[in-house]
Amino acid sequence: MTLADVDRTWAAAPKPWAVWAAYAVPLCVLPSALWRLSLVFTDSAVTTWYMIFLSVLSMGLALLTLGLVQRWGQRVPGWLPVLGGRRIPARAVVLVALIGGSLLVAIYAYFLLNHRFHFVQRTWVGVGEDEPVHPPPGWEVLRYYAPMLAWGPLVIAVAVDYGRRAALARSPAR
Repeated sequence: MTLADVDRTWAAAPKPWAVWAAYAVPLCVLPSALWRLSLVFTDSAVTTWYMIFLSVLSMGLALLTLGLVQRWGQRVPGWLPVLGGRRIPARAVVLVALIGGSLLVAIYAYFLLNHRFHFVQRTWVGVGEDEPVHPPPGWEVLRYYAPMLAWGPLVIAVAVDYGRRAALARSPAR
C-alpha cells in the first residue's frame, strides 16, 4: 500500500457538524480548567498539584477529540521512534471514544440524579488529610462545570462520524 492509497482511504471528509462538535469539546472544558487553575493561587500546595494535573488532563483529553476530525488523528506522528507513521486502528479509536463519552455521560447523570434524589449523602470531599470542610458548591462554582455536560454527548457524536468515515474507507464499493 503506497502513501497515495493511504490518503485515498480517508477521502471521506468529516461532516461539518462533526467538525463544529469536535471544536466545541475543548471550549466546554475550558471554563472549569481555568477556574481550577485560578484556585492554584489561593489554595495550599497539596491541592495545587491536583488542580494543575486535573486541568491539564481534562484539556488534553478534550483536545484529543480534534483528532477525530483531523488528518493527524489517523496516523501515529512520524517523530515517534517505533510507531511513527503507522495507521491508527479506527475501530480502537471509535471504541475508546465511545467508552470515554459514555463514561462522561454516566458520571454526569449520576451526579445530577444524586443531587436530585440523594442516593448518597452529599458532603464535600477534600484532598489531603488536613483539608477543611467546605459547604457544597453552589452556582458560583457549578457555572464553570455546566458546559461540561455537553462533553460526553459531543464526543459520542464525533466518534460515530469517525466510525462512519472509517467504514466508508473500508467498504469495497469505492
